[in-house]
Amino acid sequence: MDLSKTDERRSVIVDRLADHVLAHGLVSASLRPLAKAAGTSDRMLLYYFADKSELLAATLQRIAERMTEAMAAKVSPEPLPLDLLRKRLAGMLFEDRFWPYMCVWIELASRAARGDPLYAPIAQAIGQGFLAWGEAQLAADSDEARARDAARLLVSIEGMVLVRAIGLSETVDRSLG
Repeated sequence: MDLSKTDERRSVIVDRLADHVLAHGLVSASLRPLAKAAGTSDRMLLYYFADKSELLAATLQRIAERMTEAMAAKVSPEPLPLDLLRKRLAGMLFEDRFWPYMCVWIELASRAARGDPLYAPIAQAIGQGFLAWGEAQLAADSDEARARDAARLLVSIEGMVLVRAIGLSETVDRSLG
């Protein structure tokens, strides 16, 4: 098979796997359900990926790329103060179309917290990416203040996601009021 066709087919598979994981979560990320979602066999999945770890890493990377693209489309063209960016970001992340991303993030963070060698570095890379995104969106008097506010944004948004996930949306709303 020609390399570009292999890369193209692999990209299509990763898109299908990302759709599946967003719809069903990481709990459904064993080879057979993933192969079915991709419209292929588990053996063919391993033709395109060295192992399950590589397959899941590619899938989670695609999910993170999609989320970043969707967020970029809704970002202000001007840097914003922390409180305003936090409110806008929370409003966006809690929309129905974004919530599946947050659910996968919670699962990923949970597995990383348990020290899972596959998920921990992926979660850390996504967290670092969010920090960089926050720094680029924040208005601040200095680089140090911008980095501090990006950390505050990450910590507060992650807390809001967790609190909403356990059914306390009103508490999140109060925190933003």
